[in-house]
Amino acid sequence: MVESKKCRQYSVEYLKFGFLPSKADKRAPTCLLCNKVLSNDSMKSKLEDHRRCHPDKIGKDMKYFQILKEKYEQRPTVYSMFSSTSESNDNGLRASYNISLLIAKSGKPHTIGEQLILLAVEEVLKSVLHKSSSDILKRIPLNNNTVQRRTDEMSSDVESFLCDYLRTTHFSIQQDESALPGNKALLLAYVRFAMGE
Repeated sequence: MVESKKCRQYSVEYLKFGFLPSKADKRAPTCLLCNKVLSNDSMKSKLEDHRRCHPDKIGKDMKYFQILKEKYEQRPTVYSMFSSTSESNDNGLRASYNISLLIAKSGKPHTIGEQLILLAVEEVLKSVLHKSSSDILKRIPLNNNTVQRRTDEMSSDVESFLCDYLRTTHFSIQQDESALPGNKALLLAYVRFAMGE
């Protein structure tokens, strides 16, 4: 029988050597001074050896490394810098899709998004909420082509969902053929099915 290798765990006392647990693997130590991640078997004795790479920090006490740890945890990261911007852009994108759906349901021209809806939203933001509308409205694309593209995307999603659903359920189909001027045929198909209860 093969014995499993003992895996050391990170201990909070390793902070006195200037090490934190790694973000990727909590058992692996990360140097606070150079951000080098050491292997799991590098605990204690090798931590002291690595500390010699930073000779100016050898005599420092636990409080110094505690302050370094707080600064390390509060440092700006790529995720923190972009997450708030990304979230607000996602909200603008969601609003754009919802408004495009309303425009499609109403049967109005796609240009109504820019000509009326954005102006109405701007007026509501100014009059009721007393907020600057320029930065908010920039995140909601509603020009003619964008509304058309969003409507096409939503309709293709509905079409693919319907086709997938009809492959797994019972349905009835009725076909009707009509003649158009110029001897062109027009075929209409009606599909009836029960969805849910």
